[in-house]
Amino acid sequence: MTEQKPISPQEAKEWYLENRRADIAEATYTAHQYRLSAFVEWCEINDIENMNNISGRHFHKYKTWRREEGDCNKVTLATQLSTLKVFINFCEGIDAVQKGLSEYIDPPTMSKQEDVNDDHLDVETAEVIIEHNRKYNYSQRNHVIFELLWHTGMRNGALRSIDLRDFDAENGCIEVVHRPEEDTPIKNKTEGQRIVALKPKVNSIVSDYVDHNRISKTDEYGREPLITTRQGRISKGAIRTACYHLTLPCTYGMGCPHRRDTADCEALKTHHSASKCPSSHASHSLRKGAITHARRQDVPLEAVSERMDVSADILKKHYDKRTKKEQMKTRRGYFDSI
Repeated sequence: MTEQKPISPQEAKEWYLENRRADIAEATYTAHQYRLSAFVEWCEINDIENMNNISGRHFHKYKTWRREEGDCNKVTLATQLSTLKVFINFCEGIDAVQKGLSEYIDPPTMSKQEDVNDDHLDVETAEVIIEHNRKYNYSQRNHVIFELLWHTGMRNGALRSIDLRDFDAENGCIEVVHRPEEDTPIKNKTEGQRIVALKPKVNSIVSDYVDHNRISKTDEYGREPLITTRQGRISKGAIRTACYHLTLPCTYGMGCPHRRDTADCEALKTHHSASKCPSSHASHSLRKGAITHARRQDVPLEAVSERMDVSADILKKHYDKRTKKEQMKTRRGYFDSI
């Protein structure tokens, strides 16, 4: 039997993250870092200073604590415990815990329906937000963020990566390029690189933003980002925050559907609290809504897949929010003339 070697939970987490850094995307690395920080915190609370002392009973207690104290739903808990299982398996390999300990971690079993997040922005709401911003916030940064995310269905990481040179106003298109060595990777790396066509109106909005409202900045690599802040290239977090603000019903003239007093509403207290409104949406919800809208307009699966950088299988499972009847009508349209 291999002798276990003492190591703290924090140090074990650092070993694991360093080992995975080269194998996983930056977003995945950050997610694993966040999920394992909760486990390290729980160990500190329970005076567990050595991974050698972890047993199967501890995982049951941690699962209960995470569900209750972290207010985790079933999907979140399953994700966090799955990451913990991979981490403990790694710890087995470095003799930090007993062999086979990871088998004691039992993430909740998810049905196909539970494994899918149905939060997406519907087309009617998106059109109201677009109309409002075209009238009152024309070609301002947040307006451009919304127009591009909704029109192209791209991820916020892809939007962040775009440089001025990637925007071709004359031909009405934007090129998405994977540049990991300069801090602008995209989700599917070089396979996700593509040129995305823009509608004339969206192209004009972006052009007017560049000509009149863009803050002239370069990043630390000497590149000129398309979307800028006073600090330079916009962050993914700032894009998410912008989307939460843009989708607050009270900001685009719809009033509060939750009957809150705007003077006391927690979603309006600070710049970063907009996500506390039940009706606000993150950037990923715009992506889901844009993809669903494209499919409802009978845009072929292959075209949506290539434009929005998502495989057909993932698109069907996570992004296509059409009802069964809507899907049937689309299929019937293709076969009526055969």
